[in-house]
Amino acid sequence: MKVAADAIGWIGAAMLLVAYGMVSFHKLRADSFRYQLANALGSCCLIINTMYYRAYPSAFVNVVWILIAIAATLRARSLRSSAASS
Repeated sequence: MKVAADAIGWIGAAMLLVAYGMVSFHKLRADSFRYQLANALGSCCLIINTMYYRAYPSAFVNVVWILIAIAATLRARSLRSSAASS
């Protein structure tokens, strides 16, 4: 189980770092669905890892990270549909 938790944690860390790098180098927009999805999935992976190791403060940060990603996705979707209907 430890190997799986570690692998999942590394995958999550890589997802977050790649997503951040892509936004930083303008390969992906910060308000894009793909960016927010990578943030949410990466954080989910890190939650699994941090819960396994009982690192609850880190797990909490990742829960908040997911909530932000969801809220940003819903806001971007709402703004796009408002612009499309105008």
